[in-house]
Amino acid sequence: MCRHTRCCPRLIPFAQQARMFQTSWQTYDHYGYAVIAVAGTFAAVAALHWLVQRSRWASWARSLNGVAPPFINIIGVLFALTLAFLGNDTWSAHDRAMRSVYREAEALRSIAVLSQTLPALLQERLRAALVGYASASVDEWQLLARRAESSTVVERADALLILLASSEIEKTAGANVQALLLRKISEIRDERDQRVALSQTHVNPLKWLGMAFLGLLTLLSIAVVHVDRARAALVSVILFALAAAPTAAIVLVQGNPFQYPTDVTPAPIEAAVAGLHSR
Repeated sequence: MCRHTRCCPRLIPFAQQARMFQTSWQTYDHYGYAVIAVAGTFAAVAALHWLVQRSRWASWARSLNGVAPPFINIIGVLFALTLAFLGNDTWSAHDRAMRSVYREAEALRSIAVLSQTLPALLQERLRAALVGYASASVDEWQLLARRAESSTVVERADALLILLASSEIEKTAGANVQALLLRKISEIRDERDQRVALSQTHVNPLKWLGMAFLGLLTLLSIAVVHVDRARAALVSVILFALAAAPTAAIVLVQGNPFQYPTDVTPAPIEAAVAGLHSR
């Protein structure tokens, strides 16, 4: 270990800092990509303006004058479609996460209602198990934001499944009610697995690299079309950058449905827990 560690215990070895950075990047990579998208776009604008108007290749660039403006549409449409597909992937993941939470909460309420057919003691045990699972699920939300999961939720889901599959439930509620209860606990487990999987989805670098390449080509085509008019070229590429970069960043920051700014909340499950406590 470095000799400076003895005199300054707060110093963290470089390898540990690198691991911490890697962990943080894996958790919040979509925020980093959003910053890169905005900074990279305006850096490309500055680089293109210098290349076309001020560099030693400026005279050669001006010789490209005559490119028809409709040429921009071809690359621009490809860029727009790629960004639209990426946005659809992100927003559909958010919608799936929200549906999973609502279905999980509804299944919890259904089991609570069906528990009314059970004797008082067994009904109390089942409701306690439901409250325990729902409370653990709500507590798991902080882990979902860090792309992790809670083993406590799995244990309590298993305990709930074992209880519902017991012979006591079959004898007191009947086979039909037990089958319905088992179907509901299976839905709870499936929906919980779905939200965990969605929380661990990462940005696909290849898809965004393709979108960035098309964006760069669009910037280049705009600059070439206006190559003989420096001010018009600069205004045009800046306007495109102001439209494209924030839009891409907005899509990127929503990469995890359980993180700010459009995080899915556990409110439906919390409502189910409140309903169980009030019974």
